Amino acid sequence: MNKFNGVLAPVITPFTEDLLPDEGRLIAHCQWLISQGVSLAVFGTNSEANSLSTEEKLVLLDGLVNHGIDPALMMPGTGGCALSDTVRLTAHAVALGCGGTLMLPPFYYKDVPDDGLFAFYSEVIQRVAEESLRIYLYNIPPVSQIPISLGLIERLVTAYPDTIVGIKDSSGEWSNTAALNELAIDDFRVFCGSESFLLQNMQFGGAGCISATANVNPSPIKDLYDNWQSEDAGQRQARLNEIRQIFQSLPMIPALKTATSIYSGDSKWLRVRPPLLPLTTDQQASLQDQLESVGFKMPGL
Repeated sequence: MNKFNGVLAPVITPFTEDLLPDEGRLIAHCQWLISQGVSLAVFGTNSEANSLSTEEKLVLLDGLVNHGIDPALMMPGTGGCALSDTVRLTAHAVALGCGGTLMLPPFYYKDVPDDGLFAFYSEVIQRVAEESLRIYLYNIPPVSQIPISLGLIERLVTAYPDTIVGIKDSSGEWSNTAALNELAIDDFRVFCGSESFLLQNMQFGGAGCISATANVNPSPIKDLYDNWQSEDAGQRQARLNEIRQIFQSLPMIPALKTATSIYSGDSKWLRVRPPLLPLTTDQQASLQDQLESVGFKMPGL
């Protein structure tokens, strides 16, 4: 199987009035993202994945594939606190033909040793027991409080070289992403967790980015990925940073949904699952004003 590279969106999850996953809107948003040149990291942090049950994720994966979304373009998040849930969701993603899985460490118990994390990933791999399984580790210590160390990565790749094939680094520290790129591991795919680091990541030999704002600004991010060696790459990066800063100035997930609502004309995109809350009316107006002031667009949405 081919390994991922490029730009992936941790796809935001729409909800119905009853706060159930809205499959139709999710499919439409995924189709739009693919049309903009990016792949799909469904069930990521910005998907509100840990507010979704395993059963809901299984149903949504089936729905996406059944409605023509190419599973090879999907890297669903399958990691969770329960080993059994992680195995079940991962095995289902593999059976559907997903190009890979993005796997959080079990994150509830803190200060666990690398031996414990190695045992978790090893159990998942052995229980899924499929040669086609490709795992991209998900390092997001600001949220999970469970860092994935360089030593653990090297140990996992040594034990499972055909399965542990890459990582998304959402540490927020460029020095950590750089260190991942410098690991002596053949063809290990390193994705930064924000397009703010995309140009640097490509210059260091990285594979691309998996970024929240790829939900709303996919084509320009993909454009920098495609043209990172161009003379104006620095200007392209600066433009991406400008848009990123606007979204980062507000709670990210409801801000992404607000922008999607504004530019699609569909107010139902404003819904988030508790404990998250939608932006206030003032925040919505501020976001729209800021985006309009820089000429932001979501063409074709």
